[in-house]
Amino acid sequence: MLGLLASRYVSFVSNPSPWPSFDDDGAVLLVVSRYRVAPTDRDRFVDDAESAIDVLAAQVGFLSASIGQSTDEADLLVIRSEWAGVGAYRRALSSYEVKLSAVPLLSTAVDESSAFEVVRNWTAAGKSSAASGRASDS
Repeated sequence: MLGLLASRYVSFVSNPSPWPSFDDDGAVLLVVSRYRVAPTDRDRFVDDAESAIDVLAAQVGFLSASIGQSTDEADLLVIRSEWAGVGAYRRALSSYEVKLSAVPLLSTAVDESSAFEVVRNWTAAGKSSAASGRASDS
């Protein structure tokens, strides 16, 4: 398993696109968590989000993350992260450091689905696809 993650990481680093190269072993996991943040709490939220992402970035299978803000709603922010797959994300969330430092912030997200497998991807270099890891009966 570690070899698979390492090979995905190498392909991600060597790929000039911001997206990792895909193969038939499964889909990259995209996690998008939205937050409603009062203007008076914005600076604290961004600091907390940076700390949470620092801890997540240290986990095996982490590919990238960013903090974004809505162009239409001043109180709506997002944390987006990409993982080598569902398993990598789940293992990261079970890490003691993540439970202690990141989960408290992540649990304040808007209550909605946030994890998505990227099964089709387009870049300037072309289109790629990956197999879903989702069980057929889910």
